[in-house]
Amino acid sequence: MSSPYQRPEPESTENVDDLILHDGDSDEHSERTKSSVRDLASRIPESLSAIGRDISRTIERAISAKDEYVVAVKVSPEAQEKLEQLVQAGVFHNRAEAAGFLIDEGIKTQAALFERVEQKLAEIERLKAELRGLINEKPT
Repeated sequence: MSSPYQRPEPESTENVDDLILHDGDSDEHSERTKSSVRDLASRIPESLSAIGRDISRTIERAISAKDEYVVAVKVSPEAQEKLEQLVQAGVFHNRAEAAGFLIDEGIKTQAALFERVEQKLAEIERLKAELRGLINEKPT
């Protein structure tokens, strides 16, 4: 009787290896195996080349990303579609690059707004310092 904690004994399975030829194998099986091996061997250079390209791209991205920041943002379906169009058109490698470009362009376009924001932030910092000074003053 078996319990739920007892592992079932594995059924004996025979390993089949199409690349090993046994005595008595037919010529048809032998030719088919040789053909499969040739097909695999002919694809090796292409596969190695693809792996090399992938590694190169990864290294290029890592090197170019040293001065970049990753920010997760939610975008509308329309914005997602426009980003995807830029990628499909080959203008950018991916949606993140397209979004980064558009953000940078938006910041340039709104330069006057960001100048006002910087002025207000400086004013806020000045007021905070003034308040800290009031708190640190000793009563006379």
